[in-house]
Parts: sequence; C-alpha cells; structure tokens
Amino acid sequence: MVKEKVLDLANKISNQKRGSKTEIKPEDPEYYILEPIITEEMAEVALCLQLRNPMSAKEIAPLCGKSVEETEKLLWELAVAGAAFVNKIDGVDKYWNEIWVPGHMEMMVNNKENVKKYPQIGKAFDEYGKLRGPKAAGNVPVGSGPMRVIPIEQSISGETRRASYEEVSKYLNENTIFSVADCSCRTAREVMGEGCGHLKEDMCIQLGHAAEYYIRTGRGRQITREEAFEVIKKAEENGLMHNIPNTDGPGKTHAICNCCGCGCFAVRIANMFVNPDMVRSNYVSQVDTDKCVACGECVENCPTGALKLGQKICTKTPIPEKKRELPYDTEWGPDKWNPDYRTNRKVVMDTGSSPCKAECPAHIGIQGYIKLASQGRYTEALELIKHENPFPAVCGRICPRKCESACTRGDVDDPIAIDDIKKFIAEQDLNKDSRYIPKVKHQYGNKIAVIGAGPSGLSCAFYLAIDGYKVTVFEKQKALGGMLKLGIPSFRLEKHVVNAEIDILRELGVEFKTDVEVGKDVSLNDLRGEGFEAFYLAIGAQSGRKLGLEGEDAEGVITGVEFLRKVNLGEDLKIEGETIVIGGGNVAIDVARTATRIGASQVHMYCLESREQMPSLDEEIEEALAEDISINNSWGPKRILVENGHVIGVEFKKCISVFDENKRFNPKFDESETKMVRANNVLLSVGQGMDWGGLLQDSKMELKPNKTVKADPLTLQTGEPDVFAGGDALTGPRFAIDAIALGKEGAISIHRYVHHGQSLTIGRIKREYRAFDKANLVLEGYDHLPRQKSSHIDGKKSKETFKDLRDTFTEEQVKKETERCLGCGATVADQYICVGCGVCTTKCKYEAIKLVRKYDNQNTEFSDMKSTIVKYALKRKVRIAVKKPVKALKSIFSSEKDK
Repeated sequence: MVKEKVLDLANKISNQKRGSKTEIKPEDPEYYILEPIITEEMAEVALCLQLRNPMSAKEIAPLCGKSVEETEKLLWELAVAGAAFVNKIDGVDKYWNEIWVPGHMEMMVNNKENVKKYPQIGKAFDEYGKLRGPKAAGNVPVGSGPMRVIPIEQSISGETRRASYEEVSKYLNENTIFSVADCSCRTAREVMGEGCGHLKEDMCIQLGHAAEYYIRTGRGRQITREEAFEVIKKAEENGLMHNIPNTDGPGKTHAICNCCGCGCFAVRIANMFVNPDMVRSNYVSQVDTDKCVACGECVENCPTGALKLGQKICTKTPIPEKKRELPYDTEWGPDKWNPDYRTNRKVVMDTGSSPCKAECPAHIGIQGYIKLASQGRYTEALELIKHENPFPAVCGRICPRKCESACTRGDVDDPIAIDDIKKFIAEQDLNKDSRYIPKVKHQYGNKIAVIGAGPSGLSCAFYLAIDGYKVTVFEKQKALGGMLKLGIPSFRLEKHVVNAEIDILRELGVEFKTDVEVGKDVSLNDLRGEGFEAFYLAIGAQSGRKLGLEGEDAEGVITGVEFLRKVNLGEDLKIEGETIVIGGGNVAIDVARTATRIGASQVHMYCLESREQMPSLDEEIEEALAEDISINNSWGPKRILVENGHVIGVEFKKCISVFDENKRFNPKFDESETKMVRANNVLLSVGQGMDWGGLLQDSKMELKPNKTVKADPLTLQTGEPDVFAGGDALTGPRFAIDAIALGKEGAISIHRYVHHGQSLTIGRIKREYRAFDKANLVLEGYDHLPRQKSSHIDGKKSKETFKDLRDTFTEEQVKKETERCLGCGATVADQYICVGCGVCTTKCKYEAIKLVRKYDNQNTEFSDMKSTIVKYALKRKVRIAVKKPVKALKSIFSSEKDK
C-alpha cells in the first residue's frame, strides 16, 4: 500500500507537484528510499520543512497541527532517518530539508542500521543516479554539477594558476568541527552485493554544520582537524580521489568525499554516461612521454580509465587518432554510454604497448624499474617490482625471461638483460638491513588459511598480509618454499635466497605451520571451526609422473621430482654409474645436473623433441652440455630393461614427430629404429602431477581430467565459495612467476570475499596488456651498445658443487645495461575522460605525469545553479541543431562520391 503523505514528501523534496507530468510515483527511487522508514505521521511534519531554511519545532508545530513535544520527537526521528537536517542554532535545534543528492540520499544510506535492514535504501540511491544521469549529459557546464572533483593537493602544488578553492587544505583549515563516516556510495553498492573492494570505512569527512548533524545523529564520529588530514592521507595512499558537494556557494562545501571510480555515484556520471564535465575539476592530466616509462601504475589507479599504455617508439605507418564525439554538441543516448564500465576497463591502447610488460606473466613494470635502476634508485626499483612480485631475488635466478624474449631491443641487436638487472636490484632483499618491507595498509584481522608454501601460496600470503589479514600458511613438508626449495637444485637457487624473502613475510606477520598436511592432520572444516574465513589452495604439482612402461617399477628407477626432493631435503641418496634421464624440460636438466653432482659417472638425457623443440631454456641446455651431460634428441623410451629386479638399461625408439597438425602433443615413432642403452639408474622427468590426498574430501570442489582443480579463471573461486586456488593446483606445472601472479589475484579475491557485499569481479582490473606490432616500428639509428654479460662459468668447476657460481652484475654493468633500454612504451592520456583528480601523479615516480589547469570555473550560488544549467542546455540544443545539417550535407556528398 502506498503511503500518500510519504509520496507527497518525495515530491516536495524533488520540487515536483502531484499530478504533473514529472511527478514522483511510488515506483520511483525518491519514494521507495523513504517508504520503509518514514511513517505517515513523520511525513506530515516533514512536509512543513523548508529547503535550506532552518526552523524550530516551535515554529513547525502549528503548521502541522501537533504539539511542540510531539513535533520535536518526530523531527528528531526524521533527522536520525536522514529525511531532515538538524543543527543547534542560537541554542535551539532547527531543522530543514536538503536536495536529494548531495543530501538526503547520502544521509539515509549512512544510517547503518536502516540500510542493513532495508537494502532498498541503497538501491534507491543507485537508481536515482541512473535516472538523473542521462538527463544531465552535456547539459551541465564545468563547475556547475552538484558534485565536483577536487584535485589531490600535491598534484597541483606546482601549478601557478591554482585557486584556493581547489585545495583540500582550504576546507579543512576554514572549519572547526569535523566528523568522519563510511562512504555512502560504497555502502549502497555493498548492500546490493556490488561492492568493489575499495576501503569504505571512515573515508568521508563532514565539515561544519554537516559534521554537527553526523555526530549528533550517530552517522559519523567526531575527529580533529589533524585526524581529518590523516584521513585524507590514508585515502590518497589507497588510491582514492577527492570529491566535494558543490551546492554551498563559491569556495564552500560541507564535506570531502574520498571516492573510487568503480563505486562512486558522482564519478559514475563520467564513467557510465561518459559525461565528465558534470563532475570534473579545472584540471586535466598531461603526460611527458620523454619521462614516462610505461610502468602502468598511473593506468591501473586512474578512476576513469583516462590513461592507457601505448607506445612512444616511432612507427613506419602513423597510428591514426580516433575522433571523439562530445555530449556538449551531440545527442547523447544509450549508444554513447558505457554501462559496463566497472568490468570492461582497458589498460592498453588498441595498438598495444611495451612487449616486456605484456609478456611478463605478472605484468611487472619492467621499463619502470630499469629506469629507476639507471638513476641509482634501487630501493624504489625494488618497491615497484614488489607491487607484482614479492620474490624478485628468487625470480632473478630462475625466471624463464619471457620479457627478454619479447624485448624490442632484441630486434636491434640483443635484448636487455632484464633478469640480471632485477637480480642486482633484488640483492637488497638478501640483506636484513636493506630489504624492502611494504607498509601494512589496514588491520582487518580476518583469519585466512593458505595451503601450500610454494611460490603461489607465499605470494597470496604476502599480499593479504599487506592488507592487514591474519594469514596462516600450512605446509605438509618440513621446509617452506615448495618447489622453490624441493624442486630446484641449489646450484640454480640457493636456499638462503628463498629463506631471506620468506623472512619478509614473517616480518609482515604471516604465521607458518610446517609438517601439517591439510586433509590428513586437519581438514578444511576443522579450520573453518577455528575461525578461518577463506582458503587459498596452492599445493603445487609435487608428484612425479610415470609413463606406464614395462620395468619402470624396478629398483634404480625414480621420478625426477622425487629425486630432487630427496636431494634437497638432504636424504642420503647416492647414484653410481651410468645414469639416464628421460625428458627434455628444465626440470630434466636440473635432474641431470644434480645426478652428476651426487656420483653418476656419466649422465645421458633422452627426449622426444629435436634440439630446436626442446622446452628447456637455451642457457640451461648450454650449462648441461658444459658439465659433460650428453643430450640425445628425438628418442622415446620403449621399455626399461631389468635384471634381478634392478634396472640395467632402456630400449629407445626413434621419434619422428612430437606434435600433430594442430600442434597438440601426439608423438609418432619409427618402431623399426630402436637402440638399447645400458644404465645403472633411470630418472623419469616427463612431467609432474597432483597429489590431493584427503584435501578435497567431503567438498564440492571438482577436478579436471589432469587432476587440477576447477576454478573460475578470473576470480579463482572453486566449487566451495570460500576456497580459491592458484599455481600448479589450478594450471598444472608452470613457472614460478606464473604461480606468483595467480597468488596476487587470489589475494584480491579473498579480500573481496571476506567482506560482506563485495563482488569478486566489479571494479577488478583484468590487466590484459598487449604488445605493439613490431613489424610497424622504425628501428634504424639506434646505438649498438653491447649487452652486459656475467662471467662464464667453467662447467668442470660447477659440476663439483651445489653452490650457485653465477655472478651478479656490478653496479657499473647495471648502469651500462640500463642505458640500452629503448623505453618503447608510454602512457597516453585521454584528456576528455580525465576528471583532474590527480591520483595518477601520486603513483608516478618519474615526474612524467602532471595536472594542468584547463578550465577556470568556480561553482555557482545554489540559487543560480538551475538558471545556469538551463541557459547552458539551451545553447547545447542550438549547437546540436547547427551540427545536424552539416552531417546531412556530408552524407549527401559522400553518397554522390560513391556513385
């Protein structure tokens, strides 16, 4: 049943008349935001209030025909509900009405008890903007919208034309009473299940009369001016922008909101309706391409998607600029909007950007840390790397260097020695006095369990710990590090390197429990009972695979994975005589080189692939050959020869092709060409498998045919909503950097999952970086500085030790090598979409992006706002009308030309 008086109130606040064409109806958000909490009796009193004209209960009582006491009681209930403002003026409580936004809708959403009980309050706030936004598109001049972006103050500190009303400090210094409350927009999103994961608690500041109202009605808590400045600082550290209500007259406001682009309803006007003029500041971002290094920090933090990575290296064929239609002179309907702006965000231009960042599985800002290293800013370089990879010292020794394979410099002469530069930078992590330990951002306190202490699990734990979660890592082995410790020999990755970077997690508060197998010693349900709210499964592919060959169960036959684990755990394992390693990947080479070091007189590798097809890295093949390991290509095992229960050799058959016409693994053999090879030991290194034990027992999680777990490819959520998976458990065996990248994504999902109302996808950056077209580059005229190289390792010496004998670059080598970077990527700014918030400038370490003043508009008096907008809208109609005949003429001429 419709509450008629409440409907009257909705129309009154909206300045509409019942029965008119534009009246507010029961299905409109202006009504249904009031409906669950405003009684007819409350509405009777509220109908006597005036817009921005404070009145006492004594003045209102005769107007509504109630006693002063009853009027006072109902007025206070209205104020608590958010349907009336209240302030003590001259010692007397006075009440008045505001506009809907900024005004009553935020106030009603910020009643925490009501919005939780009646989610329609949040939905109404959302729907109101969706209905009003299209009507405003193109019709509101810069500076005249109800909300306005105000730049982060440091972003305009060097701008000589700035005005005091564009400085956050002005508003804080001019006021004497302050409160802080939760963000109303993100609260509304949350109750609808559309939260974006951005910090909402205690994020928006109220000033003066609004602060008094918020404090008295319990919406916010009182803070000091100093605390208000701290809130501003915290917001900026969390990548949030500033927005102010723009309806209080020139140079005045009653609040400073700290907003994100995916949650804020004001910024939605710019993002969804592509109408930034209604909320923008007087500034736009400007990129100095000479200084920009395409690290992507500004891109991923921009709240409107105005920044994307592009290229600055010259092209043979110029890249055409797309002409943009603008709402100020174009009819602006749904075909011009971007309703999916919270999920379709692009980070790169259609033509692509730096191949190094695109090809890195973790999309590290490689060009950025190279530039910082060239300037000797090694700690900042390490910080930039750790935004995406917590284990740079580890990866500096074992990375597959996909970035180097794609490096544009490789098309000139030799690719940049990216991994060696990273290894040099990461040496700081090995020294307790110089390592970089990120600042813990929050103190959430939710308990999270990470199962598996390999690279993916440790990565997830690292990022969750930075966010302030209580993380416990469960590892079934005695040693931490997973395959980093158990699957990679020390001559490639010494254990102290892994330990040093794990120690940083300890300093961040991560707890480790070793020798505990989840699914055997403790179950997921047991951990849930202990208060763990989410889980990240990263157990790794730690079991070796067999081939089903005759004789493979004989003594002397062992999988390569098990062999490496035993050696790395220090078990007394000796190998004597001739040894055959079956397999051609990096692990097979590690197995062969390890066998050489523990007693094998000669090691022979046999693999299906030709030398060119071998999946192992070229440098690893060269290291194996230098240690007198023979590599026999294009042979597959037919059977293992056994005598008295012990292996004595292997019969091989000639492999004539490994992949079919669809490039799928489907080896074919010439069965007539075989050979017998004698051996005392056979090490099978033909892949790794999953051993789930009892971990999945009594759960809804499912496995794929290859025994990896089924999970959403974006969110990593499994069939159990509180369980997420990554690393080898999800993808099968891959490189450490792939597992590390998934660990960060898992942390993002878990952060969202454990907070009520957060979506796992909305506002999530997909990081789909792409490389530009190398065929369209001008690469002539560059210098030919030689690539710096580490000193050659003598294979005869290296095979005698488990120590890593590879050198780290000297500082002089780093300076020379970083000079070779072509700096081929740069950020591209869309100044129309930019709202001038300045977040980008706070993320740039290179002074490559700044805000420049483009407009000179100050907000108008509230009483003049309507007439200002009406005049502007009329001029827009003229511009659209003038444009139409021009378009028609162009169409006619174009069709005549086609004839």
